[in-house]
Amino acid sequence: MPQGQPSVVPDDGLTTRQRRNRPLVFVHTGIGKGKSTAAFGLALRAWNQGWPIGVFQFVKSAKWKVGEENALRVLGASGEGGSVDWHKMGEGWSWVQRDGQMDNEDKAREGWEQVKRDLAAETYKLYVLDEFAYPLHWGWIDTDEVIDVLRNRPGTQHVVITGRNAPEKLVDFADLVTDMTKVKHPMDAGQKGQRGIEW
Repeated sequence: MPQGQPSVVPDDGLTTRQRRNRPLVFVHTGIGKGKSTAAFGLALRAWNQGWPIGVFQFVKSAKWKVGEENALRVLGASGEGGSVDWHKMGEGWSWVQRDGQMDNEDKAREGWEQVKRDLAAETYKLYVLDEFAYPLHWGWIDTDEVIDVLRNRPGTQHVVITGRNAPEKLVDFADLVTDMTKVKHPMDAGQKGQRGIEW
């Protein structure tokens, strides 16, 4: 299997193995399609390694069924890879205006409190905080607190955060940041989302 070589080796006193196994924070942001999809692809890799996975969906409706949810639940229950727990925190679309979103705001805060408890207990090896950039961008959850919690999380827990408008502080803190840039999308030509592509 090909392995990338780092362009810089920091003088941080860590061995190559310690540095390689350091827990990471990922941010998938930008206006392009594929932020959550990339995070769920990472979850597939984690499942294959036997890692316990916690998916926390912020803002999206609890009734909304994403295709990856069913697939990851089936895989998690198969007993062949890691376990998968799926938590839905919000009610309503991530792109709706803040007006009338107080219920969502409370649910997002409750969701973040659960993530904090799970991080403290080292419940999962990979956390997918889907659409979590929105509550941070809207000021529902304090970005400085999130960074502090992530910086001080115990063990080797990886965290991936998705959503547009990720706060600059979070981007600066994260280990890996991908900005999804839209070049073209069928919706630009009036085509609605379709099964198997958007969900």
